[in-house]
Amino acid sequence: MQKFLFDINRDRELQELIRTVLPGVLDRYTLSAEERGALEAGDIGLIYVLGANGQLLMHYAAFLNMPWADYIAAMRAGVSRYGPVRAGVYAMTTRLDEKVTDI
Repeated sequence: MQKFLFDINRDRELQELIRTVLPGVLDRYTLSAEERGALEAGDIGLIYVLGANGQLLMHYAAFLNMPWADYIAAMRAGVSRYGPVRAGVYAMTTRLDEKVTDI
């Protein structure tokens, strides 16, 4: 998934191709069914929870014409809906009902 997000951020030809044949482009990448579904749906919250790098995900959200405030809200909604981030540098170590005091 990270590779897809990296590639779409850098390759204008790929961006145009994705606009017309996203499923065919996704076939080029090794994705779980859940990752593929999240990318096809543009589900930023689930993509975040699955462990996407926030810098890459931010550009994908922009590619989807998602305003910044909606991007932030989508990540928060993803955690509420799907649970803590599962992998990657954003994996959460606290439960959702705990208050975070070390900021």
